[in-house]
Amino acid sequence: MFIRTERLFLRPGWPEDWTELLGLIADEGIVRNLARAPWPYRSEHARDFARKGQHPRMPHFFVTLPGAGGSTLIGTAGLGQAEDGSVQLGYWIARDHWNRGYATEAARAVLSLARTLGHGRITARHFLDNPASGRVLRKAGFAPTGRVTASSSLARREPALAALYVVDFDDAGGSDTPGGSNAPGGDDAMAGKVRRAA
Repeated sequence: MFIRTERLFLRPGWPEDWTELLGLIADEGIVRNLARAPWPYRSEHARDFARKGQHPRMPHFFVTLPGAGGSTLIGTAGLGQAEDGSVQLGYWIARDHWNRGYATEAARAVLSLARTLGHGRITARHFLDNPASGRVLRKAGFAPTGRVTASSSLARREPALAALYVVDFDDAGGSDTPGGSNAPGGDDAMAGKVRRAA
C-alpha cells in the first residue's frame, strides 16, 4: 500500500532502509517523544522496524520526499494500537525537516487512509513537554479531548503526562478532510487530495 500526497510519498519499509532510518532516528530529541522506540536506538532496532510486517487495518509507512535524485526518507507515520486498545496515529519527522509542514501532511494522509479502511475513530497523544506535536495534530484535524494521562515511553523509561486527541469520522459532517469541514488548515495543511494505490 502506498500513499502519494502533494509533496510526499508514503510507502512500506524495506529491509535495506535500516541504515537510512538509523541515521535519522538516532536523535534523543525525537525518540523521547515516541512511545515504543527505545533509547539508545541501535542498529538492531532499525533493522527490526525496517522489516516489520504490515497489519492490514493498521499500516505504517516510511515517509519519503521525492526529488530529482530519488526519494529521501524523512520519517515514519502510521496506525497502531494504543495502551487503551484504541487505534492511534503515530509519526515522527527527522530534525532537518522540521517546520515545513511534512508531519501534518503525512498525518492527514494516514487519517484519510484510516477512514477508507473503515475506522470510525482515531486517537493520538503528545507528551506535554512537546507542544509542537499538539499543533501538528490540530492542523491535521484532531480535536483535543481535554484529558491528560500518564503514557509510557521506552526512551524516557517512565510514564510521562500526555494530552489526548481524537478524530471521529462519524461526526465529520460529510467532509473529505479528517475532522470535518472545520478541520484546521494553514501552511501545514495538505493542499491536495490524497491518492492511494494498493
